[in-house]
Amino acid sequence: MPRLYMAHRSPGLKLRGSCRRAPGRMPARMVLSVLLLACGLLAAPGAAAACRLAVLGDSLTAGYGVAADQSFPAQLQRHLDEQGIACTVVDAGVSGDTSAGGAARLDWVLADAPTHLLVELGANDGLRALPVDQLERNLDDVVRRARAAGVEVMLAGMLAPPNLGRRYGDAFAAVYRTLARRYDLPLYPFFLEGVAGRPELLIEDALHPNAEGIARITGRLGPLVAAWLTSDGSKRVD
Repeated sequence: MPRLYMAHRSPGLKLRGSCRRAPGRMPARMVLSVLLLACGLLAAPGAAAACRLAVLGDSLTAGYGVAADQSFPAQLQRHLDEQGIACTVVDAGVSGDTSAGGAARLDWVLADAPTHLLVELGANDGLRALPVDQLERNLDDVVRRARAAGVEVMLAGMLAPPNLGRRYGDAFAAVYRTLARRYDLPLYPFFLEGVAGRPELLIEDALHPNAEGIARITGRLGPLVAAWLTSDGSKRVD
């Protein structure tokens, strides 16, 4: 299951205080609903869902090469907490995933009921020099299905390795801009901006960010994610 970065998770739920059995001879299902509503465990009709941000990605978001509490989802969770933004960050990254792998896992991610989806996919497509039109189809599929499920989507783009040539690289980068325009999505053009090519911010493989590199990414991307999440002003806790 995805890893959750929220301090308020508890191993069990107990009904206390105002959560008493309702009087009278109410049907069992109604009694349960009343109890859950009284305890705040069941949303009232029309109430907004609690903010849950799933990060659908590859090893760059799964925290390859760093401690779990230094991964991008963990650092993003701390950033949102510090900003007073009440939103659970769900780590849905899998090392080695291509855009096709992410699309194949999407139903599993959506089953965890996210309200928002940050998509960081494409690095492994570029490393394998997979067709650019395939990248676009897969990401389009992710966006379309997530939106159909009522989930807000943000894209974090990727650049292809320069050794694949300018034509491939330009077409690769254009995929993210095209999808952002097509679906009117917020786009962070390059997930590794300010980190790629800087050995002091990478682990030994010179590809994945170390803890400091992830902190740099979070410092750049985190405020944009925070602004996106609070665009309706409903998730900030003062």
